[in-house]
Amino acid sequence: MSASAVVWCWCACYIRPHFRRHALDQVGRWDPFNVTEDADLGMRLWRGGYRTAMISRPTLEDAPHTLGAWLPQRTRWFKGWMQTWIVHTREPARLYRNMHLRAFVITQLLLTGTFVSALLHPLVLVNAVGLSIWLTVQSPDPAYMSLIAWIDWLMIAASYLAFGALCWLATAPEERSKIGWRIVLIPVYWMAQSVAAWRALVHLFSRPFEWEKTPHTAHQRQD
Repeated sequence: MSASAVVWCWCACYIRPHFRRHALDQVGRWDPFNVTEDADLGMRLWRGGYRTAMISRPTLEDAPHTLGAWLPQRTRWFKGWMQTWIVHTREPARLYRNMHLRAFVITQLLLTGTFVSALLHPLVLVNAVGLSIWLTVQSPDPAYMSLIAWIDWLMIAASYLAFGALCWLATAPEERSKIGWRIVLIPVYWMAQSVAAWRALVHLFSRPFEWEKTPHTAHQRQD
């Protein structure tokens, strides 16, 4: 299957999915122990030769409104992505035969990149801050340490800008005005994502199959 199909399939893991029953039966249905079942289903369908695509109609369901509801949801998602990677990569040679090189690499980057980047983000920030403080109290020795500090901050800034651009492009034009000043909260959001990722890693070993329910309020129509 083409690399573009990988992207489409992985996108299905982030939105409310709809599946054909006969396709689910042919790929073995789903893993009852995976707490992010649509991620596992997306991989199963893809490896079974199916393609996924977007539908134009939205799912009218509001996202969690409080940190207390949001954090368990994101924890469950991260834990499910970890489970999906572990299950589908436990036989890497077989996975490679299903996907071939390009798709295999893209899958590894998408699956692992999702949770590894969230896990490492606080460590990158601490390293950048600590290195900057160290360089301010003494001359950089060796000199390339100053360059490393600049590279760290440039990478962090570029990541925030790229994330903001993706959010802007993925939002319907009529809804972009609602983002407003909230765009400056991206660093805070990323730190919250990191908390959820580390929480998911702990839960992966302590309570791997626990499904933390997410309360959803009724959709509020915006007039």
